[in-house]
Amino acid sequence: MPKPILLSVDDDSDVLRAIERDLRSQYGAEYRIMGSDSSEQALDILKQLKVRNDSVALLLADQRMPGMDGVQFLQEAMRIYPEAKRALLTAYADTSAAISAINQASINYFFLKPWDPPAERLYPQLDDMLDDWQASHRPPFEGIRVLGTRWSPRSYELRDFLARNHVPYQWIDIELSGNDPETKRLLEALGPEATKLPVALFPDGTKLLETLPAQVAQKVGLRTRAQTSFYELAIVGGGPAGLAAAVYGASEGLHTVIVEREAPGGQAGMSSRIENYLGFPTGLSGGDLARRAVVQAKRFGVEILAPQEVTGVRTEGPYRILKLADANEISCHALMIATGVQWRRLSAPGVDRLQGAGVYYGGGATEALSCKGEIIYVVGGANSAGQAAMNFAKYADRVVILVRGNSLSGTMSKYLIDQIQQTPNVQLWRHASVAEVHGDSHLAEISILCSDTNAVERVPASAMFIFIGALPQTDWLGDTVERDERGFILTGPDLIRKGDRPKGWILDRDPFLLETNVPGVFAVGDVRHGSVKRVASGVGEGSVAVQFIHQYLSKV
Repeated sequence: MPKPILLSVDDDSDVLRAIERDLRSQYGAEYRIMGSDSSEQALDILKQLKVRNDSVALLLADQRMPGMDGVQFLQEAMRIYPEAKRALLTAYADTSAAISAINQASINYFFLKPWDPPAERLYPQLDDMLDDWQASHRPPFEGIRVLGTRWSPRSYELRDFLARNHVPYQWIDIELSGNDPETKRLLEALGPEATKLPVALFPDGTKLLETLPAQVAQKVGLRTRAQTSFYELAIVGGGPAGLAAAVYGASEGLHTVIVEREAPGGQAGMSSRIENYLGFPTGLSGGDLARRAVVQAKRFGVEILAPQEVTGVRTEGPYRILKLADANEISCHALMIATGVQWRRLSAPGVDRLQGAGVYYGGGATEALSCKGEIIYVVGGANSAGQAAMNFAKYADRVVILVRGNSLSGTMSKYLIDQIQQTPNVQLWRHASVAEVHGDSHLAEISILCSDTNAVERVPASAMFIFIGALPQTDWLGDTVERDERGFILTGPDLIRKGDRPKGWILDRDPFLLETNVPGVFAVGDVRHGSVKRVASGVGEGSVAVQFIHQYLSKV
């Protein structure tokens, strides 16, 4: 934790050096000593410290300074750091200035120059002030602070990115917190830059304006570039299937890299609670599962590139070569595709316009606290929708689940259905679909169509979370890897047509169970045709595929 600051201000360089020397001698172990030779410069320093979220314990100013005297400085400084102790340095003839400082700047003490010996005429009084300051001081948050507004899609994207990558941050909604005195002081210190939202503030004083996730990723040290150009195993996608393959592959000696477009964990990483995963009888969140898996993978030497996107693939002899979004390339002998699926888009007027401003795809874990006391809607009837509904029910006044069918029994696990039925503020609306969403700057209302009566009801809504099935994003594979009509990757027996192997297959064997039409290229998890859409099955496929990869590599 950074040391609190003692700031002295005096235009006389000899006096400034002397007071800094005495402060450092007595308090340098616990405090950072700073000095300035002008009041204007000192105010600029305080604004910078406020943006950095540093603590200022003491302001010690000389009275007779050109431009802005000590009393005026302390008055202005008090607007920035009202909790800091304030003291004035005066000459013998400046008693009137000291009295005025007490009345106008609420100073805690005034010192007469010279203050020798400091052990008698400086330190005892400062000790009292600093002890008093320490007694009421609450250390500030030390990580990244994000300033924005709840209904800003860019603010939501940044918060979601930080949360999914397990980067600690403090969220400051300048609309909701605008009347908070500390937020006001921070916005004043930022000046015109406070309008360029979202703003990311770092402990080292760095400010990123109109911030993009990629900028934060670079600043916090998330790895987006590969350490080498060749790997024995490259995995595209960092969900449960990809992470499991990485753990098993690396633990068995394969030089392994994961390339993940957003954050490790995939869609499962966004689940608020998974209660049917083997070995966790009380359940765990998708974020916790992803975090544990990432730690485990890195322990075995897996390199994780995130956020990073693969834009193309080609083969050259025994090499499978990936083209990345930053125009770099990495090659490997064995390639595993574990990109999972993306939520299917809801086709209704207003949805695209309000996405990120009350309309969200997926779990929206970062929005749960913001939904306190509100009415929200969950669209979809699978496990992910049920898990989200139960999580939002802890905060929202009412959670309404909209499903097209007659019940949840065909799409959701019984344990979740039971929980929903036992939670009084969760309602299930059957035969219901979203006809339109309404709102100017953010979601305000939803028009809901009842398929039984063909009637449309317009209801108030603060937020809507969409879980209506998913589709793979596999266009980047081009014509290299065979897929079904919906884009899911064909593997193993699904590639054998009337006893014939895939077109262009050159090996004297059938494709392995999880192998694509390209030897050495495998597909696991939700992106694979015919897969079971469960976390455990993805983990199982990722681990099993490694055995086939070993068999393939033994012949390369």
